[in-house]
Amino acid sequence: MKPSTTPRRPRGAAPKTPKTKSKATPSRQEPPKRRGANSQQARFSSRLRAWGRHHRAMSWDSFYRLVRHPVGNLLTMLAIAIALVLPAALWLTLDSARLLDAELDESATLTVYLQPAVDPAQAERIEQAVSAEQAVLDTRMISAEQGMAEFQRSLGLDDVLAGLDDNPLPASIVVRPQDVEPAAMQQLASTLEALAGVDEVRVDLAWVERLRHLAALGRRVALALGVLFGLGVLLVVGNTIRLAVESRRREIEVVMLIGATHAFVRRPFLYSGAWYGLGGGFLALGLLGLGNHWLSLPVAALAASYGASFSLPQLDMTGATILLSCSTLLGWLGAWLAVTRHLTSIRPR
Repeated sequence: MKPSTTPRRPRGAAPKTPKTKSKATPSRQEPPKRRGANSQQARFSSRLRAWGRHHRAMSWDSFYRLVRHPVGNLLTMLAIAIALVLPAALWLTLDSARLLDAELDESATLTVYLQPAVDPAQAERIEQAVSAEQAVLDTRMISAEQGMAEFQRSLGLDDVLAGLDDNPLPASIVVRPQDVEPAAMQQLASTLEALAGVDEVRVDLAWVERLRHLAALGRRVALALGVLFGLGVLLVVGNTIRLAVESRRREIEVVMLIGATHAFVRRPFLYSGAWYGLGGGFLALGLLGLGNHWLSLPVAALAASYGASFSLPQLDMTGATILLSCSTLLGWLGAWLAVTRHLTSIRPR
């Protein structure tokens, strides 16, 4: 036997572990950098662009759907226009009454009658004292002869009154006050009556107050009719949109199954309601223009028969913008109420 060449291990010695080649530990990979605010801003801008594209698409899609069925949709817009014409016409009438009320305020005067024994020099001094009052805006002296001439001309009794020996009318001063409120005019009348040489101060505001009460009543009637006919517009648009929702019920259920929100489903119908309201507003403007053209000649002839000039008021640019805005808003609101009510009853299966 050949002797073993491997050296023996002494007793008690620890066994030697074989040396292995040390492998290089792999270096740790750096974590990906976070994009932070730039990424969030990019996502927000892309979502905003997508939101705008969807709004544009739904607005044009709803418009094309209206154009495909022109007769029925035109009748709906005509019903909206008729509901808008009467409040708008009352508004124009009240606007003309407001202008008339301003003219009446300018014509509101007090008449200061002087005592018969006052001579022209004293009358002039009294007029100066009246003009010095702070609440007086303007004065005009009417002599006894001028008063008699105006009285004869207004009654047409020139021959009868010309035979009178004495002139029974006193001199008077027509006063235009600063404030035309009844309380202020009554206070001014009391102040003027205390002046020496003044016999009486006449304040006749009953007809002005009647016209103001009528104007206030007209404003309330116009407001009530505007609210009632506005509710009528909501009902017309709501019923039309309700039928549109029922006709597209299957489509709505499908898009809700794939995750569409109520806002997404509601959007095209809201644009349809806005188009209905806008079209009704334009038709209402056309009806108002035709009515004004049809009635302008008879009204002008009636005013000319009384020796006055009057023309029917028309809507200016501001009034037309307000009418179109209100009609569009009413159409949008009616569509929103109808779609919101019916979406709660739609359950995708």
